[in-house]
Amino acid sequence: MEKRECCSGKSKLRNDEEKKKLISRLNRIEGQVGGIRRMIERDAYCTDVLVQSAAVNAAINAFNRELLSSHIRSCVVEDIRNGKDEVIDDLLITLQKLMK
Repeated sequence: MEKRECCSGKSKLRNDEEKKKLISRLNRIEGQVGGIRRMIERDAYCTDVLVQSAAVNAAINAFNRELLSSHIRSCVVEDIRNGKDEVIDDLLITLQKLMK
């Protein structure tokens, strides 16, 4: 597997199973968002659209929980074991962003 840097300059190698699981969740979310777009195009009733929007929010929250759990169990634990305690501050900042 090739490491590619992202926004923070760090990267995370994910196994094929983890990637497949996360991508599957994202594909479902994309489908839900497309469904909402079609509802708007068809002039669907506001509350019906809002219910679907809430479902997308729930799906994104589930995605975030899955990814955060993986992050803590792998990246955070590894960094702490390697003496990089600053990862705790990074984790707290991330949690604050997720809780907005």
